[in-house]
Amino acid sequence: QAEDGNIEYKLKLVNPSQYRFEHLVTQMKWRLQEGRGEAVYQIGVEDNGLLVGLSEEEMRASLKTLRRMAEKVGADITVLREREVDYDSDVPRKITEVLVRKVPDNQQFLDLRVAVLGNVDSGKSTLLGVLTQGELDNGRGRARLNLFRHLHEIQSGRTSSISFEILGFNSKGEVVNYSDSRTAEEICESSSKMITFIDLAGHHKYLKTTIFGLTSYCPDFAMLVVSANTGIAGTTREHLGLAMALKVPFFIVISKVDLCSKATVERTVKQLERILKQPGCNKLPLLVNSDDDAVTAAQQFAQSPNITPIFTLSSVSGENLDLLKVFLNILPPLTNSKEQEELMQQHTEFQVDEIYTVPEVGTVVGGTLSSGICREGENLVVGPTDDGKFLRLKVCSIQRNRSACRVLRAGQAATLALGPFDRSLLRKGMVMVSPEMNPTICSVFEAEIVLLFHATTFRKGFQVTVHVGNVRQTAIVEKIHGKDKLRTGEKAVVCFRFIKHPEYLKIGAKLLFREGVTKGIGHVTNLQAITTKENGLEESLGPGQLSF
Repeated sequence: QAEDGNIEYKLKLVNPSQYRFEHLVTQMKWRLQEGRGEAVYQIGVEDNGLLVGLSEEEMRASLKTLRRMAEKVGADITVLREREVDYDSDVPRKITEVLVRKVPDNQQFLDLRVAVLGNVDSGKSTLLGVLTQGELDNGRGRARLNLFRHLHEIQSGRTSSISFEILGFNSKGEVVNYSDSRTAEEICESSSKMITFIDLAGHHKYLKTTIFGLTSYCPDFAMLVVSANTGIAGTTREHLGLAMALKVPFFIVISKVDLCSKATVERTVKQLERILKQPGCNKLPLLVNSDDDAVTAAQQFAQSPNITPIFTLSSVSGENLDLLKVFLNILPPLTNSKEQEELMQQHTEFQVDEIYTVPEVGTVVGGTLSSGICREGENLVVGPTDDGKFLRLKVCSIQRNRSACRVLRAGQAATLALGPFDRSLLRKGMVMVSPEMNPTICSVFEAEIVLLFHATTFRKGFQVTVHVGNVRQTAIVEKIHGKDKLRTGEKAVVCFRFIKHPEYLKIGAKLLFREGVTKGIGHVTNLQAITTKENGLEESLGPGQLSF
């Protein structure tokens, strides 16, 4: 059994002494802290993982003790699954798996971001509508109407922008959504775990929006939706490739199973399994058919990224929808508390993904805090502007999932109100950092890339659209080190120059570039920095300084 992590094996908890009880409670606090507010207890299992099992009476007493421990730390428990084991005895013996979830102090609920990918018309928005509204679809797309942001989306039925939907789970593991005419604030208040779905566009025309959603919103997981009756078609492979290139762990949902026969569904599953097992993917498909599978899938999926759970469900009949909910309920966060604390101790850095003007509030920016802590009333600098400057500003207020929030911690997405700051000075791809950080910006950078697909040869002077995190800009290939040209599948270090304005980049950041059918991935290896003075208003260009 691992010392760290949020899974605890317990043989039995029958009538512990007071001293032992206190020790158990301390241990539970540690496990909850490791799992950022949730832990899994497996009762009837020895520390070395041997499945011994307990009799009915001992199990009842152990669960009672566990309930007392949970009350002491302010948590709730739910039994995930029970299983009988064959152990040398006449009495039937069981092991039980229990989820302990704490209603978080200071309203720091667990927040997981799930990007939703899939071909056009595979039922992505409808599935999200059903999950977040709590009512089934009528087969004509009623469930997705609340998700659309533009009139043309309602008319064509196609998502063209990125929309966010929230689904909450309370500490007992029950779904909290908009069903009982709740508002977003109420969902946030009564949930101890939130899942934010990022609904992306399936149509090929909107591919750049989808890439932007995947690179800038830093999703923890991706959900690939495949329609049972069409199988793998259109942009499905491309989206699968994007998730793998960005190393986002993904699971697959086969939707619309009410429309076709069992044989068709099985054919789609087989087709998917074949693709997942290919050398390029190297994944282990796991078909989920019962609650038990869903629990196993969630735990294995978080531990080893090679496992890919596959769900078959229908948004109209509601078949197997509960299995997906069970899976999402148990899905643990990718980072443990220690990693998050390390990030929080660094300088503040907020990526700007969206910009709005709100009446009576002023300019509002949406995005993700990638490191540090951001508080209301804090003074930050934003940039780089077109001429590479950083401008001062003050954070007036913070909202997370549509409800006010005092402090923003690393890894959380939020919107910040900037008061009377001029909107025209801002654009997507900027960063807001603490003034003492003295950020490095660059126009010229080097990256180690792999060319995934290109019709002819890739050479100097070629223009591509580069995506690095929330930065999206056209760049020119200045130089390919050690080669004249590149062909499909080749690797090289390439020097790029941004066409319009300098950007804030970090060494080691993942990079995607595309132009028509040309695609490539890689990471930033070197920056040719332009240094900015402390006040962020004057600048001096060093003689091609390199910052490592």
